[in-house]
Amino acid sequence: MTDVTPILSPEVADALAARRPVVALESTIIAHGMAYPANLETARRVEAIVREGGAVPATIAILDGRIRIGLDEAGLERLATAPGVMKASTREVALALTTGRDAATTVAATMRLAAMAGIAVFATGGIGGVHRGAATSFDISADLTELSRTPVAVVSAGAKAILDLALTLEMLETLGVPVVAVGTDTFPAFYSRDSGLRAPARLDTAAQIATFIRAHRALGLNSGVLVANPIPAEAEIPAAEIAPVIESALLEAAAAGITGKDVTPFLLPRVVEATAGRSLRANIALVENNAVLAAQIAVALAAEER
Repeated sequence: MTDVTPILSPEVADALAARRPVVALESTIIAHGMAYPANLETARRVEAIVREGGAVPATIAILDGRIRIGLDEAGLERLATAPGVMKASTREVALALTTGRDAATTVAATMRLAAMAGIAVFATGGIGGVHRGAATSFDISADLTELSRTPVAVVSAGAKAILDLALTLEMLETLGVPVVAVGTDTFPAFYSRDSGLRAPARLDTAAQIATFIRAHRALGLNSGVLVANPIPAEAEIPAAEIAPVIESALLEAAAAGITGKDVTPFLLPRVVEATAGRSLRANIALVENNAVLAAQIAVALAAEER
């Protein structure tokens, strides 16, 4: 029988047992989001940032057909360099376990596995959402479904800039997912601080966000919370500048018949090339920034629970 019990690293297991703060981290950014060696360097740096913030990092993946919560250096290197690592959203987790595959977990799958382990805070880059043209393609990320049913706070730089952000916000509202922008009244757009769309709510500190998460839980609501944290100003690419680059890459993807979860890994290297590496630097900066805030929230939540 397939074993679905997560294997926790000793560091993560000890922290959870002692009710110390833990931050989940996804692994698709390692296997599919960046090229080597930037992917491995970023994974190491993000884990270090979480530790510097007083929390324990728990990078989540599936290795040798087992769920791993917290990876060692060998596990990170394997995801960063091995060919053919599966990209697993929630629906593919059982397949990876059954077939013994190595798999990097998306936002949706990472949320679900973090919740299984008892981890309440998760740092990522940007969530998936409603794709452009979804009125005819019905291409909507499982990240939104998972946010509607899994009680994990997801710290991201908004939603990925390739999406229809207005419809993504509408869908989050329909699904009852709270969206809290950090220190801004507008919803961030991954590479850009301002999407031009008003954020549903604003809070300015990690302590306020932790209190909000606690109140949300106390109401018996089982959805996640999306914490939309703008990219640092010095690293952003303004929306007017990045939009035509993304549009060109999307047209190329459409011409090649690329759809669904394959769109992002197809687009990212093309956007990196078109921006002479600037988008990669922005991506790294926003992920690191989200790790800082996620650690602060996890520490604040742990303090409230003592």
